[in-house]
Amino acid sequence: MAEIQLRNLSKRWGSFVGVDNFDLTIADREFLVLLGPSGCGKTTTMRMIAGLEQATGGDILIGGKRVNDLDPKDRDVAMVFQSYALYPNLDVYENIRFPLKVRRIDPATHRDRVMRAAEMVELTDFLHRRPAELSGGQRQRVALARAIVRQPNVFLMDEPLSNLDAKLRVSTRAQIKNLSHELKVTTIYVTHDQIEAMTLADRVVVMNKGVVQQVGTPTDIYDRPANVFVAGFIGSPAMNLMEGEIRGGVFEGARVRVPGLSAPDGRAVLGFRAEDAGPGAGSEITAPIYTLELLGDSTMVTVRAGGALVSVKAPKDFRAEIGESFSAHVPASICHVFDAATGARR
Repeated sequence: MAEIQLRNLSKRWGSFVGVDNFDLTIADREFLVLLGPSGCGKTTTMRMIAGLEQATGGDILIGGKRVNDLDPKDRDVAMVFQSYALYPNLDVYENIRFPLKVRRIDPATHRDRVMRAAEMVELTDFLHRRPAELSGGQRQRVALARAIVRQPNVFLMDEPLSNLDAKLRVSTRAQIKNLSHELKVTTIYVTHDQIEAMTLADRVVVMNKGVVQQVGTPTDIYDRPANVFVAGFIGSPAMNLMEGEIRGGVFEGARVRVPGLSAPDGRAVLGFRAEDAGPGAGSEITAPIYTLELLGDSTMVTVRAGGALVSVKAPKDFRAEIGESFSAHVPASICHVFDAATGARR
């Protein structure tokens, strides 16, 4: 069993706080994604779990055993790095086999384990090649196979797709999802890409400035963001956020008027997603078109409402010119209301 418990985990460098009181239990076989912008503390958290960084506070338990004082090699975790970290002088077979040699696993089992790992990531035809002869996607698959061959209790993946082009990211992401299903090993995955988080995770931890902002399933976080930061970080495009005031259930801001809200009076931030609104009757927003983007299945219309750029999805056959007036219907039922002072969900 590889349940991981992080109890008030912290990392500080002098007065700078990298991770602040991270408290979470990661279930056995769960795929957990740490998500956030650069510098939010997600990689530092992973490195503390791996033993590559020393925690300045709190405890790390893997399978019920406190591992704070154990060396990385004794924690039974396998890491997949952003940089692949392959040995250029070894062929693919030997790169995958290397962890077995280092850990002095019975040599009689090496070939079977290497071949099984290579087959899982579709590399059996490339075992004789060296890393320089492989594409970026193939190198990343070698790194995955090298982690798989160890049969660890925990996989740690640090932005493994960030060096790949868009098409390879999609195919390799699907491969990681399938491997997770097959291997059933507890996995912690670090990324700043919210699409990776939404498609891969059982649960997502959204972090900012070393502090956990929200923990939940991808659906929970997308449908009910806990605060303005999460609302603005999750989604492509991000949730529209506009400042204004609520009086008698009516939100009013620059070029925006949305009635029918069940929220207390006062300054507030109103949020809604582009796909939940549309052109037409209601005219809760009326503003000049800032830009138009044809997405294939739809057209993204962006208007400038006061100081905010607001995006609305229109049908793919929608036609207009930049600068024309555009009216959008924003039902109160699809709106999110956040406190203007704290950013917390109301």
